[in-house]
Amino acid sequence: MTRQGARWPIPQAMQRALEVAGDAAREGEVPIGAVVARGEEIVAVAANRTRNPPDPTGHAEIRALRMAAELLGQDRLTDCDLYVTLEPCAMCAGAISHARIARLYYAAPDPKGGAVEHGARVFEQAQCLHRPEVYSGMGEDEAGELLRRFFKARR
Repeated sequence: MTRQGARWPIPQAMQRALEVAGDAAREGEVPIGAVVARGEEIVAVAANRTRNPPDPTGHAEIRALRMAAELLGQDRLTDCDLYVTLEPCAMCAGAISHARIARLYYAAPDPKGGAVEHGARVFEQAQCLHRPEVYSGMGEDEAGELLRRFFKARR
């Protein structure tokens, strides 16, 4: 695992993920955003949509992968990268592996529900079919602040 840290410039794709995460928060959704990019081209952008409509699989990563696969007309996104504002859960990490994403960039770690650096560590399992390169910490401060504000307002 490579730790990028917040000191590095935030790429356009992660900036876009942070923007849609903020949009999700304003709509009452947990503020997580995801972007699928192919080189410098942004292919798909999605935010969490688990509450409206009710969909337990409506995580930002799943939605962005579905959009990218449909737009590109292929189920394997081998030449694509995924930028997401929070460490993916086990469901999303599994989908990332099945989509054959080349590189995963996530902003904030999730010790409670993450499954890349924490918990199940999906990509480290022998059963994992594909392991993307993983980079974390890019935009961590911004993503963490979005999440803290969101949950503080609900307590």
